[in-house]
Amino acid sequence: MHSSSLFSFGARYPIITCRVSPPTLAPVASLPLPSTSSDSLACSLQCPHFQSCSGCTQELNLHRPAVVEEASDFFKRYGVEDFTFDSCRLWGWRCRAKLAVRGSSDNALIGLYQEGTHTVVDIPDCKAHHPNINAAIELLREGIKVFDVLPFDEDQGTGDLRYVQMAVTTHSTSLRAPDRYKNGKVQVSLVWNSRNEKSYNADKLQALSSFLWRKGGPNNEFHLIHSVWANFQTSTNNIIFGNRWRHLLGERDFWEHVGGIDISLDPSSFGQANTRAFDSLLWKLHKYVPGGSSVADLYAGAGVIGLSLATSRKCSSVKCIEVNKEARLSFEKTVQRLPNSLNCSITWHHADASVNPLSWIIGSDVVVVDPPRRGLDASLRQMLESVPSIEKRMRSSSQSSNSNAKEEKRPWILRARELSVHAGNKQAPEENNTLPQKLIYISCGWESFKEDCKSLLSSRAWELEKAHGFNFFPGTDSIEVLAVFKRRVVMKKKKKSGIKKVGIKKVRAK
Repeated sequence: MHSSSLFSFGARYPIITCRVSPPTLAPVASLPLPSTSSDSLACSLQCPHFQSCSGCTQELNLHRPAVVEEASDFFKRYGVEDFTFDSCRLWGWRCRAKLAVRGSSDNALIGLYQEGTHTVVDIPDCKAHHPNINAAIELLREGIKVFDVLPFDEDQGTGDLRYVQMAVTTHSTSLRAPDRYKNGKVQVSLVWNSRNEKSYNADKLQALSSFLWRKGGPNNEFHLIHSVWANFQTSTNNIIFGNRWRHLLGERDFWEHVGGIDISLDPSSFGQANTRAFDSLLWKLHKYVPGGSSVADLYAGAGVIGLSLATSRKCSSVKCIEVNKEARLSFEKTVQRLPNSLNCSITWHHADASVNPLSWIIGSDVVVVDPPRRGLDASLRQMLESVPSIEKRMRSSSQSSNSNAKEEKRPWILRARELSVHAGNKQAPEENNTLPQKLIYISCGWESFKEDCKSLLSSRAWELEKAHGFNFFPGTDSIEVLAVFKRRVVMKKKKKSGIKKVGIKKVRAK
């Protein structure tokens, strides 16, 4: 199977006045986009699964979803007149997909649930998927039929294959940069309906994985399959993955390149579905972090944002806080590929950023938050809104402020002993009581962001400096936001003394 045939569908859509991101890894500028009727039609989804599949909700104007206008108006109300929106790649953008497997071995349905149901819609020609995901799905479908692999039956709890995760790596240094995206290789994770690899249907798992590797591995004209993994799940709930993973075939480590660094992502790690859009966001983010800053990265995942900043902005320290312990391994692997010359103290902490949040941001110049769709945890938002009063208390008495700071920071110190990872060539900086002057908020939930933003601004602790939007999910009315807040400066009014006022009156009287 040739790479040209795998990527051919994207060629049917011309690049017109709406900007479609070109297939390169370099950062691109955000431009104002028109929304004419011709653009609306040319930037349409044109997907045969649109009405039945729940993945996409917007068929026209992929380059500029309706929420962009609302976002622009929202930011204008708070003083940001130059809001920009990056339309990014419009088709073939999804590099990570979790799909249900249902139906029969002769007619496997591999796709998403129909809206409001658990009826799976088969989506072999999905226009959002990176084309090599579609190719890997067809190869999987063939293997299911050849080896009589039974798709999962939710009602009965029977069958072999429940779900599949497809993840594409587009980073290959053996290829020219323009060719890397279209030649992306697919990591296939099979969610198997058994407790482990020794269960009764393990022979089918082995046969299916060997088939995928034989047909799509490196010995083929087109190397499609990066690796094959198995996840074992027998739960009756809707959770896709179980806790047990096994690497079966191919490369163990999965690498991508974003924000100027190589990042490692295990199948269990969270990874952005739109790799190219995420890369654009990171390059924009770099501009707002002063060189040499001390950074706290909350909701950090595998620390991609913090590590990207450590490298590009020569940070003095980066502290990553993440509640999912599975992200630690990916962080450790990513750190190994950072430049040896990097003079930065880098730590990753397995902790909940909403618990005693002051202990995580104290001593930082910049705080970066990338919360889930629900937005900031209330305790963290309230602490950020109280930064001026906290700072005032610290300054009121040097003796009491020092003891308070130590008391606040003690949980971090205790947790760091067993639940943290230290990397980099620089030791952890000496503790200080400084509080951040800049807050950078990355949001995937527009409604929750609006509420957090209004709350932060109404506290009068912060003011909005810049805002940018990114089209992370073309085909939906959603937007990824990068918002930059800076500490609000309160100017003290000089009081005129009463004596001077009296004196002036006397002079005038004469």
